[in-house]
Amino acid sequence: MAQFCLFLLFISLVSVPCGLSRSLSSSSHPHTQIFDIAASIEKTVQVLTPATQNFQQEAIKNTHFNSSSISVSIYPRSALVKPLHKDYAALTLSRLERDSARVSSLTMKLQLALNNFNHSDLKPVETMVQPEDLQTPITSGARQGSGEYFTRLGLGQPVKEYYMVLDTGSDITWVQCEPCSDCYQQSDPIFSPSSSSTYSRLSCDAAQCSALEVSACANSQSCLYQVSYGDGSFTVGEFATETVSFGNSGSFSEVAIGCGHDNEGLFVGAAGLIALGGGSLSLPTQIKASSFSYCFVDRDSASSSTLDFNSPRPGDSVIAPLLRNSRRSTFFYVGLTGISVGGQMLSIPASVFQVDGSGSGGIIVDSGTAVTRLKSSAYNTLRDSFVKYTQHLPSAGQFALFDTCYDLSSMTRASVPTMAFHFSGGKALPLHPKNYLIPVDSSGKFCLAFAPTDGSLSIIGNIQQQGTRVSYDLANNLVGFSPDKC
Repeated sequence: MAQFCLFLLFISLVSVPCGLSRSLSSSSHPHTQIFDIAASIEKTVQVLTPATQNFQQEAIKNTHFNSSSISVSIYPRSALVKPLHKDYAALTLSRLERDSARVSSLTMKLQLALNNFNHSDLKPVETMVQPEDLQTPITSGARQGSGEYFTRLGLGQPVKEYYMVLDTGSDITWVQCEPCSDCYQQSDPIFSPSSSSTYSRLSCDAAQCSALEVSACANSQSCLYQVSYGDGSFTVGEFATETVSFGNSGSFSEVAIGCGHDNEGLFVGAAGLIALGGGSLSLPTQIKASSFSYCFVDRDSASSSTLDFNSPRPGDSVIAPLLRNSRRSTFFYVGLTGISVGGQMLSIPASVFQVDGSGSGGIIVDSGTAVTRLKSSAYNTLRDSFVKYTQHLPSAGQFALFDTCYDLSSMTRASVPTMAFHFSGGKALPLHPKNYLIPVDSSGKFCLAFAPTDGSLSIIGNIQQQGTRVSYDLANNLVGFSPDKC
């Protein structure tokens, strides 16, 4: 498994009030840390440069096997696709546009649930094994212009592998299928159900079909599904069962998946989507996984990490309550109680991050959202505090949804305030500077990677999760955050 490089932190000599730090060294000023600007800018150039490395040979070399777990290293698809954007600023704008659509989709799903919307009124557009440790690598989809992360999943017999988007905000796993009435371009050949001996259509009276939010019958026999997303993207097709394989780690038969014949929108190169949500049809639920975890590498990186099922949580994890919303079982809520900047707890009521009696509010951990969204009042408090501690950095106005940016083009390193998430039980997760100050072009413009939302739902996005293994202990309703465990 390719190891995610540690982002080295140093201590600044700038004096501001003492507080929480993620410093790797002792200092009398643990409330600041040094941000490596040059390294971040270099990655913005590299991500748009076509790769020449033989990742397939490296994958074979880095495959490891032992009695307790298996780690399979494969080349990232993002390193093999020709860049589609003229520069990094254009790539960032594309990412943020898709990210806004993603947030709208999650907000819409929750709002429909809160309004007691009857999904049975919707119809699609016409066109058991003992769990074992399973592991499959995760790679960044940066070259495709999205903020998502992809993993390699095997389907059918004989097994054929496909790049799939990871999504903790969805419950339906699906893949593009032949014959296509409308399919977008993907990196792998399109899955052909007729070539698999284990593919089986689900009938309309199957329990899995009844569990779909949007379903219908084809010729009064085969179950049809539809999944729609906030940006207008959707997938429609047959609902079926198929064998799902995780590299050489293991496989499960009769997993319900969508076989999409009409797939439109910004899925950006992936063959489909792996649903990691909390609903009855999600992949973890269907394979009866007691836990799963992932670690996201830097989204501009060509390295990889892993998605693990039923593996032990790292011993140094920051543990927080994993909460559920009875009105929307898909989302993974976390017991966040506050945020600190420069070692000082922000004046944000804990109720801002809590689900109320109606099912509104709360904060979820989401793999598909890039930029963390906070309620406007909470965001304004965080932004104002960050600006107070960064008056020594030249301001650079706004960029798309970011309203707090800096011109760091004349610097190679800069002192920035620490930042941390605080959870129930007094636990805190300190963040690296790269988790909250990100480049938006290759010229040295960096922005605070948080954004306000007018909705009730707050979201911890994948920029803030990068470099941290996030473990979902489904059996004990706990979520663990383990820094530097990619």
